[in-house]
Amino acid sequence: MKDDGSNWRAYQKKLQREQRRKTLLQAFPSMILYSGCAILVLMVVCFGWVWISEYRSQASVPPYKVDRQFALFRDHPTERVILKELNLDPVHLTDHMTLNNGGTRFTVESTLNPALQHYIMRLVHRARTLKSAVVVMDVHDGRVLAMVSYDREGNSGDLCLKADFPAASLFKVVSAAAAFESAGFRPGKTVYYRGKRHTLYKGQLKKRIGKYTCRTTFKRAFALSINPVFGKLGVYDLGRKTLEEYAGRFLFNRKIPFDFPVGMSTVHVPEEAFGLAEIASGFNKRTLISPLHAALVALVVANKGIMAAPWLIASIRNGSGQCLYQRRPAVLARCVAPRTAQNLKILMRDTVIRGTCRKSFLPLRRKRVFKNIELGAKTGTINDVSDRFKYDWLIAYALQGKRKRAICVAVLSVHSEKLGIRANELGRYIIGYYYTSRSCAPSVRICNGG
Repeated sequence: MKDDGSNWRAYQKKLQREQRRKTLLQAFPSMILYSGCAILVLMVVCFGWVWISEYRSQASVPPYKVDRQFALFRDHPTERVILKELNLDPVHLTDHMTLNNGGTRFTVESTLNPALQHYIMRLVHRARTLKSAVVVMDVHDGRVLAMVSYDREGNSGDLCLKADFPAASLFKVVSAAAAFESAGFRPGKTVYYRGKRHTLYKGQLKKRIGKYTCRTTFKRAFALSINPVFGKLGVYDLGRKTLEEYAGRFLFNRKIPFDFPVGMSTVHVPEEAFGLAEIASGFNKRTLISPLHAALVALVVANKGIMAAPWLIASIRNGSGQCLYQRRPAVLARCVAPRTAQNLKILMRDTVIRGTCRKSFLPLRRKRVFKNIELGAKTGTINDVSDRFKYDWLIAYALQGKRKRAICVAVLSVHSEKLGIRANELGRYIIGYYYTSRSCAPSVRICNGG
């Protein structure tokens, strides 16, 4: 009997162990599910907080300090009088020239890089375009390294200083800056569009997501210049007031002080929705810009959001060697925060790697000398009002490490019935020459005050 009792108790314990094992196995999937949910919630909280912090920092940009030692630009009427009296012609300016005015001998030193200037002059004459304008500037201090104007029909005037040309998709840089700072956008933000990339119809501005809706990222939309994405950005996220504000920050509708008169770049932001879409995307022929101003837009992106004052005349001396005029680097405007400029660089780099400049800039990226040079660009193309001519833009920057050689480039090509060399190709040639030619070593002569 005793053995039977022991066997019975052992049997009951065995049944209990099997029951506990069975219960545990049944509960195991639920435990896995609850653990996974807990981990997922924890990840959402952590990454959500990071995203919210980034959103808030972009939506309300804090004040920031300029890390440069340049003073704010101040106009000096006396210096303007000296330049006006000498009656200098920017089209025929050289790096060093001597002239006589009223019986007095003057020596003028400019910031032009003679080798680069001559190379671009030869290049645009072989480009088979109707008109071309090129501006190359030093990113660090705003000096003009090259400024070339070409007109096949021989018309006079410097095209680089005329604000007669539609900005086209170059204005997407302004819209993207506004999106980062006022609408909380990020380069990787998911955006949607319908229809073709380079058209803009009212039906493409609807917010609904359907079967034929395409999905992409904001930086990809910039790189491929997708008009509907930027059209909806202007309508639903920015609006008239914000577009006007950021156009002003980039000196649209404002005079740009320079050694020679520069046409005022203009933009008129309407109230109606489709008009906002046209402005934000650049898909209009009313927003006008000069090549010099276009180069400054690229400079802002490359220079941490700061627009350096452009300068071409370095110094003027009289016959006795007295310095009558000299320029120093100065800050013209603080356009956007450094973080915003960094995000814009992400967009412009993607244009070179995967966007509209991928093929044209690929030969540069394959060269060993460009291994440590950062490249960014934006293109723009639109016909004139009569659809007889095509305006073809490129703005770009090339940065060779910290505080080393850094340039920004603006190229405008105006094509007639037959297309010449495209602006992005010309820009690639110019950047390649500047960084590979020994004769393009940077230099500038500034006289001592006297």
